[in-house]
Amino acid sequence: MARFLITYHGYPYPDMDVLTAQRRDFRAWAQKALGQAMVDFGAPVYDAGQMSTKGPPLPPVEIDGYTIIEARSVSEVRALLEDHPFLALGGTIQINACFDV
Repeated sequence: MARFLITYHGYPYPDMDVLTAQRRDFRAWAQKALGQAMVDFGAPVYDAGQMSTKGPPLPPVEIDGYTIIEARSVSEVRALLEDHPFLALGGTIQINACFDV
C-alpha cells in the first residue's frame, strides 16, 4: 500500500464553534468512509513562516489542513474522497503521493 498526503485548500476558517463541529463531522465521515485506509486523521494547519538557504523562499501555499491515508492507487484515493465533506463546503483537496526513500 502506498501512502498519500491529502491537503485541504481554499476554505476560510469559520469561528471556533463552527470549526469544532466541522471537525467532528469530518472525523465521523473519515471513520466511515476511509476506515483502515486512514493512517493519520490530521489537523487544521496555518502558515507559520518559511525558510530558505538560497534567496527568497517560494511563495507560500495556503494549506488549511491535512490527512494521511493508505491506498493501492490514486484512483482508489479519489474514490475514497469523492464524497468528502470538505468538497461540499467548496474547498479543494490535493492528493500527494508519498515516496519511500
